[in-house]
Amino acid sequence: MCRLPLTLGSRLLHYPVPRLIVNADDFGLTSGVNRAIVELHQAGLLTSATLMTRAIGTMEAIAIARATPSLGVGCHVVLVDGDPLRLASNLPTLTNPDTSRFYPTLGAFLTRLLRGKIRGSEIELEARGQIEWLQSRGVTLTHIDTHKHTHMFPRVLCPVLRAARACGIRAIRNPFEPAWSIRATPGAPFIRRTQVRLLRLLASRFHRFVAEQGFVTTSGAIGVLATGTLDAPTVTSLLNSIPQNPPNAVYELVTHPGYNDAALAGANTRLLASRDIERAALAVLRDVPNVGLLNYAAIHSAPVTGA
Repeated sequence: MCRLPLTLGSRLLHYPVPRLIVNADDFGLTSGVNRAIVELHQAGLLTSATLMTRAIGTMEAIAIARATPSLGVGCHVVLVDGDPLRLASNLPTLTNPDTSRFYPTLGAFLTRLLRGKIRGSEIELEARGQIEWLQSRGVTLTHIDTHKHTHMFPRVLCPVLRAARACGIRAIRNPFEPAWSIRATPGAPFIRRTQVRLLRLLASRFHRFVAEQGFVTTSGAIGVLATGTLDAPTVTSLLNSIPQNPPNAVYELVTHPGYNDAALAGANTRLLASRDIERAALAVLRDVPNVGLLNYAAIHSAPVTGA
């Protein structure tokens, strides 16, 4: 594989191959997830990971991040299906009063969000708290994204952007899957395929708000449709389908690798056996000659286009 250095400056504008960020979500979820991320990064197959602040493996992940400067690390902002960093009493519309936790499903969260029952000020407060908490522990953050891609919705995106901007972060995941990537994802369930296509209707507002706030992002996220089914044939199909134009496009391959062990079984995640499959699937990156790997730290100096 032709690999790019992780800090490239203006050379990114002229590099002749598509560029790809390979990101692992849920850094810190368990020690087995952390182990998979380290192994894949050391093997040159993974360039980035996004870190959760309130997971059982968070402190171990922080130590790994500080000891591995070549790994780009973002904040995986959690607003659903988890525990808040702030006191629940300060987040009365964002947390469930019966549990003091975030609402457990994306559906429950979105129902409240779209009915105007979640205050943007609470989203901003919690997102900023998670970002600052990682920064205060010596983690240099390259970007942000959100658990279950909640920032694709404008009522989440705007306060999350304000929080990140206040913390000096200027890069965010583009959570929308390009049309070519959807076509290159075999075997995805019809319902999920329909959901991903419909959610693309939010993309224009996402790009407008991101640009207005002075943030950079990628040309799109690939592998989102395949979450839970991202095996080696799917990764190969996606990589072989990356368009050669425009030449300055950057895509992010969204992955969830890990080891399916006892800790993962107790971590309240639907992605169990698939984490072993995704970990193994990333090995196909060794055999793709036409993709350059980088992380979010490298895209600040060059414009990114394409969708």
